[in-house]
Amino acid sequence: MLTQIKGLHHISSLASDANRTNAFFTRTLGLRRVKKSVNQDAPDMYHLYYGNALGDQASAMTFFPIPHARPGRRGTGEVGVTNFTVPKGSLSAWADRLALGGATDIAFGQSFGAALVAFTAPDGDSFALIEGDDPRAPWTGSGVGEDMAIRGFHSASLRLKDSGATRELLHFMGYQDLESDGAVTRLHLPDGEHAAIIDIETLPTVERARQSAGTVHHIAFAVPDLIAHEEVRKTLEDTGWGITPSIDRYYFQAAYFRTPGGVLFEISTNGPGFDVDEDSAQLGQNLILPPKFEAHRDQIAAALPHMEE
Repeated sequence: MLTQIKGLHHISSLASDANRTNAFFTRTLGLRRVKKSVNQDAPDMYHLYYGNALGDQASAMTFFPIPHARPGRRGTGEVGVTNFTVPKGSLSAWADRLALGGATDIAFGQSFGAALVAFTAPDGDSFALIEGDDPRAPWTGSGVGEDMAIRGFHSASLRLKDSGATRELLHFMGYQDLESDGAVTRLHLPDGEHAAIIDIETLPTVERARQSAGTVHHIAFAVPDLIAHEEVRKTLEDTGWGITPSIDRYYFQAAYFRTPGGVLFEISTNGPGFDVDEDSAQLGQNLILPPKFEAHRDQIAAALPHMEE
């Protein structure tokens, strides 16, 4: 069993419009854009990162905007809901803000005893804000006060036709069953740091999701450093998982593998972080390219859609 995984690192989704995505996640949700960069596998596409004050572990929601991408189809074999932590007593104010800011399907509810407000983002992504105590520093520079600002991820859910093999994989990754509620089983990392919860929703009769705008591309799990990253990667490889070699994403080291239920998992290091190439006070304000792309900056910038700030 692996012991190096500490919780979620980031979650990356597909979007259809960079400006609409940017407006919703900064103005409506009040997150900080901590990096304006490009997809390192397709540099004619933005990679936009949104998080708390410094884009800490388990706070970064990232997007690959594909102009005019058709809506994805929600279903099984995907991340179902991404959950953020917000302060207790803030849900009513959040519901009002979401209604004014372009969210739909806004509904109050509960998740294993914790109060939440669920909503759908403009591309059709499913999110929820869950009340809880969270010591991470929020971002308050986008007009959302500290009394309600998002702290980071709380958890994420996986929607699967058959949960057995993925659940066994999560057990191998250090997760333990915590409790169940109907078709949903909650797993947690007993020694996790942030966003150490994964919910598995088993939906045997639901068709497979189709990935496009409004769906999650991959979900990343955090390890502390390069040594832990290679230990986890090698152990998964030796156990038969088709994991990629370690890939330098500049802000973190990454390795990817497809789970039995169809969800793409990534293992990511917590460093060097988003301030490796920008002053922490200026994060996300300018187009930042990894060094391998700098020689082509003019061509890359010309191919990217104009972004309103």
